[in-house]
Amino acid sequence: MLNEILNQFGLNSNEYLIQKFGTGLINNTWKVADLENNDRFILQQINSHVFKSPNDIAENISKVSKYLAQHHKDYLFVSALPTIAGDYIYNQNDEKYFRLFPYVKDSITIDTVQTAGQALEAAKAFGRFTNLLANFNTSELRYTLADFHNLTIRFKQFQDAVKTADKDRLMAATNLIAIADRHQDIAHQYESIIKDKLIPLRVIHHDTKISNILFDQNQKGLCVIDLDTVMPGYFISDVGDMMRTYLSPCNEEERDFDKIEVRKSVFEAIVQGYFMEMGAALTRTEKDLFVYSGKFMIYMQALRFLTDYLNNDIYYHAKYPEHNLVRAKNQFTLLKKYVALEPEFQQIVQSFNR
Repeated sequence: MLNEILNQFGLNSNEYLIQKFGTGLINNTWKVADLENNDRFILQQINSHVFKSPNDIAENISKVSKYLAQHHKDYLFVSALPTIAGDYIYNQNDEKYFRLFPYVKDSITIDTVQTAGQALEAAKAFGRFTNLLANFNTSELRYTLADFHNLTIRFKQFQDAVKTADKDRLMAATNLIAIADRHQDIAHQYESIIKDKLIPLRVIHHDTKISNILFDQNQKGLCVIDLDTVMPGYFISDVGDMMRTYLSPCNEEERDFDKIEVRKSVFEAIVQGYFMEMGAALTRTEKDLFVYSGKFMIYMQALRFLTDYLNNDIYYHAKYPEHNLVRAKNQFTLLKKYVALEPEFQQIVQSFNR
């Protein structure tokens, strides 16, 4: 099957070695290498069960690519390559969607933040991406995942799940439901932010985990990748997702909650890196909400895991019966430790906001 796909992009499949690549959970990705000529590409199949309109993704990336090429020619933006028909996505039999990217030579990816320096480089890269697109008309972009980070809707879904969950799961989740209710002010604050239009819409990446940055051999950030969720949004999504995924040395799969910690040095690196690129562009209100962004994303992800558990694991794949419950406990533990450090975090933000 993949041989046919490569042919659509003008590559002779007999000359290339195709290997599974990366650790992404949504799309299927392969590294395509011609070892004789040192040509390398990244082939990706878009998960059309998650992304219902893959052509919207291709259109968004194309528009952003053209804008950056016109206004910021020196910026490294890894855009999709065209098929022999001139399309930037290949639709196979109206059900499978593929695109091909150039492979950035000597680049590496990192799965887990190990140092504050890595966090700083990633925050700079995501901040720069949004800042370079500050004058891009957000109305030109499609929403590739509707209401992806809409906490008002996520909280309503949680409330509905509590009403319809079976008694055994409801009983197992009793303590976490109570914790979620105690923190519902985070959802109410989000609702006020959006209703009162307190912060501007920007071009936001929406998936700022460290593996979505290409680094050079010296662990300096090169560019952002995995652009499927690039769409209009709010800075709290990108900053909050960095807080959620960088601060702790372990991810949401960790079952030993004692290992979950919040590294203040990493928080400071995120603030420093993002402010280096976006400090002059952020509004006063955005700066005031910088620490809130972490609560926003951690709480939302905890709700999503808990909601899925109550709904009998219909969204996130569960490897064991209480998998999504454990994930929710993990994120609520992270939230507790984050909130405990909120006064210190506010002081750190203030130190970069003088």
